[in-house]
Formats: sequence, structure tokens, C-alpha cells
Amino acid sequence: MILVTGASGFVGFHLSLRLLKEGHAVHGVDNLNDYYDVSLKEARTQILKNQKEFTFHQVDLANTEATRGVFENVKPKLVVHLAAQAGVRHSLSHPHAYAESNLMGFLNVLENCRAQAVKHLVYASSSSVYGLNTTLPFSVHQANDHPVSFYAATKKANELMAHSYSHLYGIPTTGLRLFTVYGPWGRPDMALFSFTKSILSGKPIDIFGDGRMRRDYTFVDDVIEGIHRLLWKAATPNPDWRSDRPDPATSTAPYRLYNIGNRSTIEVLRLIEVLEAALEKTAVKRFVEAQACEVLAAIADTSDLERDTGYTPTTSLETGVAKFVAWYQEYYRT
Repeated sequence: MILVTGASGFVGFHLSLRLLKEGHAVHGVDNLNDYYDVSLKEARTQILKNQKEFTFHQVDLANTEATRGVFENVKPKLVVHLAAQAGVRHSLSHPHAYAESNLMGFLNVLENCRAQAVKHLVYASSSSVYGLNTTLPFSVHQANDHPVSFYAATKKANELMAHSYSHLYGIPTTGLRLFTVYGPWGRPDMALFSFTKSILSGKPIDIFGDGRMRRDYTFVDDVIEGIHRLLWKAATPNPDWRSDRPDPATSTAPYRLYNIGNRSTIEVLRLIEVLEAALEKTAVKRFVEAQACEVLAAIADTSDLERDTGYTPTTSLETGVAKFVAWYQEYYRT
């Protein structure tokens, strides 16, 4: 039995659909909050509900009793925790929502994984935890103690919380630092989605800074493949871990961290060029002041993922953007 939290979200939807098509029984949890268009979440959920082995639980994981009820009912052996209050910029104005969802919600997941003797907990962290780091590519073996947004701080806290439960109770936990995921059924608050909407409507798109910020854009199918391979590979202790030279990505406990990214860095202006080509329409650009929560550049070192699973994301930006545009135009009938 597999429990996927955030099943109505972007990544959770795609992962749940993949598992269901393989014949697994999946229980999905989501609170369907209104951080972005609820109708999009409901459309994803309905597709999942149409699958034979899917069961949906509309629950807020910050609700301790409701979360316990789901775990006691399902008794999952594998848990993929993808539910979270997302959005770096949103955390500037709504920090309490991040504390409630990303900290209290994750604590409830950890406690119930302990109570139900879950065999493996896989959870979403974020590339944003690298914060002020400037050594590229970002490696899970680097120290990263200087987040530049409260969202990133909660994701770093999740990694620390997971380690404590792995150490205390032997729960295998695997944290996934995801890098700018995009693709069909994506989030409206992400750049590619909002840029597409604005370009098609003839409205200007806001570009933070000079447009030279670089991101590791990772197509959702590549992310799902990485998660899928790691799900069946429970974290194990690192027998070579040393306290005098601690490796942040491993432990004497069954604890692991991985990057899932495309191993390439793309400037925002290049993303817009690729999008313009796919839409066959020119963007109206409006440059605005960059915010203090922005990481200037990000690129993933995925060598650990490749070593341990044999997989490295490969979808090019041109291919991924074209697939997103095709979905967007069909879904919104543009």
C-alpha cells in the first residue's frame, strides 16, 4: 500500500498516475487549498479517482487527529510526502502558512510513519535549501546552512527532522531536492505557466532582475522517474560516515539526500526564447526589481542519483516546453 501526500498537486498527481498505471494501490492525501486555482487541482484529482486502485482523502496534514486517522486506516508501507505550502515569494508574506504546513504537517507525517512502522519515507525537499551557496553545480555533500527564504528554511528543517527520526527510530528516509520542475499539469505560480498565460493574452511578463538568473529546469517525467527508482530503494546507513568529517547527504542512520535536476543551467531569457518559439508569439517583457529571496543560479549535481539508480534526467528544455505548451493549449482551449 502506497500513500502519496499532495496527490492533487503537480508532482503528486504525476507520480500517483504512474503508480496506478503500474497496478499499485495508491491512497492520495490533499487538502485542496486555494494557494492556486483549485479547479486545476480538482481536475487532476478526478483523473486519479477514475483509476480503479485510487482512494482519495481530503485532509490537512497539519490536523494531527485527521492525519492519524488516515495512517491508521491505510497502514501504508511506503509513503511519498509531496504535500507542502509551495512558493518562495509567497513565504515572504505568509510565513505562518509555511510553518503550519511544512513543519507541523511534516511532523505529523513522521510521527505516523513511526507509529505504522513504514518501510520507507520519501519526501520532497527543494533546491532552494542551497541558499547563499555559490559553488556550482550544487551537491548534496555541500553544507547548506544559509537559506534566503522562509520556504527554504522549512525545507531544510524537514531534512533535519527526517534525520532525527531516522536516527531515533530507524525509519529509512530519503529527501529529494527538486530543481524547478515544469511540464503538463504544472503549477500556475511557476514562471513557465504564468509566462505562457501572459504571452497568449498579450500581457507583459514580469522578469525579475536582468533576466540572467539561471535555473535547472527539470521536466516532470524526469522527476517522476527519479522518485520512482528511489521509492523502491530504501535508504541505508553509510558505514563510512565520520563525525569528524560529516557528510550532509548520508548518516549512520538510514538517511539519504538526492538532487533531482536536469544537470544544466538556463537563463530566464533563454526560457522565454524557447517558449516564444513554441507559442509562435513574441513576449512583451517588463523588467522588475529582483527580490532578496531569489537564488541567482542553480544547477544540480545528480551523480549520486545516477550512481545509485542508474538514472539521469535527459529531457531537453525545447522538448519539455513544447509538451507543456501542447497541454496548456488543449486544457485551456487556446
